[in-house]
This record gives sequence, C-alpha cells and structure tokens, in this order.
Amino acid sequence: MTGAFSIRRSQPADVPALLRIWRRSVDATHDFLSGEDRAAIDRAVAHDYLPFAQFLVAIDPEGAPVGFLGSTGREIDSLFVDPAVHGRGVGRLLVESFARSAVGSLRVEVNEQNAGACAFYERLGFRVTGRSPLDGQGRAYPLLQLER
Repeated sequence: MTGAFSIRRSQPADVPALLRIWRRSVDATHDFLSGEDRAAIDRAVAHDYLPFAQFLVAIDPEGAPVGFLGSTGREIDSLFVDPAVHGRGVGRLLVESFARSAVGSLRVEVNEQNAGACAFYERLGFRVTGRSPLDGQGRAYPLLQLER
C-alpha cells in the first residue's frame, strides 16, 4: 500500500519536519536509550546531521514528509518513518528507491535492541553479517551489521 506515498530528494526546508519524524520514531522504537544518551543523540542529529546531509524523503499525498533515508555509498546510514504511518510501506518504499540507485549489495547497521527494525530488515531480505557490542559513538548499544 505505497501508492499514497512518493519519494523525492530532501530540501533544506525539510529539516524541521525530518527532526520531528526522527524524534517521534526514536520515541516509539528506542526505549532502550538512556535519557542522557537520547538527549546527546538528539543534539547531534538536530545540529550536526540533518542540516548537512542529503536524504530520500517519503511524502504523503499532501506533500508532507513522513519518512527519510540517508545513505553513503551502498550503506543505509539512517531510516526513520513517522510512527503514524508504520506498516504502510513507507520504509520499504524508501529502501527499494535507494536500492535502485545503489550498485551491488546494500548494507545497514541496526540497533540490536530495536526488534522492530531488525524484523523489518529481515523481511526485506537482509541477513546478519556481523555484530558490534558498541554503537558508533562507543556507547553500549550493540549494533548488528546486515547485508542484502
């Protein structure tokens, strides 16, 4: 049921909407984060990541962003979907749109404690290829490396 959504490249004016999506998504899926870590990550996303990166943005029929995917090469760096549209194909649409432009296999790292994300990527054909006991900032949030 992805017919209601479309994909476009991000624009600078999208940053506030993407930050709202990120916050809503993390609040719904990352209950394992400590309050202190959640606040530090929020600051980094708001000030160091969203304003400077390019994204694929899923938009609803009214043109409002409902999800986004960031990437480097063949790696999915970020994928966040507004919980209001979870289960409606937005994440799959973003991944498949990215896959059409990526050459070779796709890779992603996902928090091991985020069971919903792990199941999502498994449904899309990703398989675990490795595990790190720490996240990219050295915090004790294990990451699974996945590839498709």
